[in-house]
Amino acid sequence: MMESEFTQRANQIPAHGLGLSVDVYAPGIIQLVHSLHDEGLQPGYLEIFKATTSAMQWVRRRLPEMKLTYHGEGLWVTQPDFPQSCSGRQGIAKACAHIAALGSAWLNHECATKYMAGHAFGTYLPPLYTELSARMTAENLAYLQKHLDAQAQDDESDPTLVLLEMPPLTYFACGSLRIPAFFRAVTERAACGLVLDIGHLWTVYRYTEAWRMQTLEVFVAKFLDAFPMERVIEIHVAGLAEFPWHNVPTRDAGGLSLPYWIDGHGAPIPDVLFDMLTQVLAHPRLTSLKGVALEVDTKPIAVIVPEFRRFLDRFASGIPCVKQIRSDDPPHRARQDLFQCRDPRNVLTLAEQAALRGQYQGYVELVTTPDRLPMTSDLSLLGGSLNDLKRYREAYLPHELLHWGGELTDMFPKTCGLLAAADIPLERFIPFWFDKPRPEQQDYDFFLLKIDRFVEFVAGNGLSACTTVTQEAEELRAAYRAANEPIEWDAVHA
Repeated sequence: MMESEFTQRANQIPAHGLGLSVDVYAPGIIQLVHSLHDEGLQPGYLEIFKATTSAMQWVRRRLPEMKLTYHGEGLWVTQPDFPQSCSGRQGIAKACAHIAALGSAWLNHECATKYMAGHAFGTYLPPLYTELSARMTAENLAYLQKHLDAQAQDDESDPTLVLLEMPPLTYFACGSLRIPAFFRAVTERAACGLVLDIGHLWTVYRYTEAWRMQTLEVFVAKFLDAFPMERVIEIHVAGLAEFPWHNVPTRDAGGLSLPYWIDGHGAPIPDVLFDMLTQVLAHPRLTSLKGVALEVDTKPIAVIVPEFRRFLDRFASGIPCVKQIRSDDPPHRARQDLFQCRDPRNVLTLAEQAALRGQYQGYVELVTTPDRLPMTSDLSLLGGSLNDLKRYREAYLPHELLHWGGELTDMFPKTCGLLAAADIPLERFIPFWFDKPRPEQQDYDFFLLKIDRFVEFVAGNGLSACTTVTQEAEELRAAYRAANEPIEWDAVHA
């Protein structure tokens, strides 16, 4: 039984308490720890976002006594063909190396993707919330868990549990299953744990139009009752912010709207999320909780420290699940008893896999084609509005490609000057990006993808700028390698 396997695995994870989910680089992780210590604050653990293996090893050396967990990236478990993809091969190998470096009890990954049907995106898109998609996700999670178990056996270490995080909605979602039902379908077929992000839950309230029909408190209560709360190992709380673009309205006509908040780790955490957290922590089926973390990557230390103090003041003595698990953990079982990852039930047939690939191709077309209307059933909007989908397509997605993750005019100043002189607007880069599917050939990195695609774009216009863009691209790649793989971590980041 999947529930029995999950329980065995979850019982091996010690309580982690209240912590922070952080990036190695921004803000500097050691500077952050020192700043917290200077204020008398001690996180129970740090969840480290994917970086390089050398960076993970350096963090472990600098923080030898700290519980460290791993927030993965680039493992597209919602997608067909995951085991055969670069994500499923190279991505898993890197994740195993990072987990070993940190000694992490879990691997957390968004139930979302930045790469589907041969097309890359800068930020996460939620899965298709359908039965086929849930079954495929469960198959891929079992595949991922088997690889983590095999690595743990080779290393003679405790197995690492895969956690799947409910993703945010950036204005819309598509599918035929309600979100709690999707995660129930996954957990019935895979022995994974879950991460419940409170800000992501708020975006579900906002962008499935639930806010028009019920209060937030009633929505949260009904959502949690349907969600597999017994599988929640970790809870995240992060900031929410409105998209910083002038032509996006912030209110609907009639003044009945909530803010157009979306997930924003660098933004302040609104009080409403801590109120929601209080409600979540009181749920009777929240029985497997091991940790609660504020996600603070990209946030200034001067904001993190008082925010973490506020978090501790409110919740340090009020999380009974964490306390109970700390005191009632059963003795460790033999390691070999835990390396028994069962295959999911009702695996997809070849015809079903092909159908799902076609649905994801339709999903890409829906979110990138200005006038495309949602279809019925599996590609219908999950309760949201056409205006919200339009907001994603016409404002958020162009900003993502032109400005987010690297401002093109800053990355390629000389080339952009030549394009402007030739009356070629940068906006043409957007349809070029999605003009055809491209195979995933290396570990996902949006910054490097952006460099490669912009070089292709300039070359495709047949301009004399080709030499210039190639030179600027090489300079960018060299600087990026130097920033991510310094020769001596301890010397550079001491």
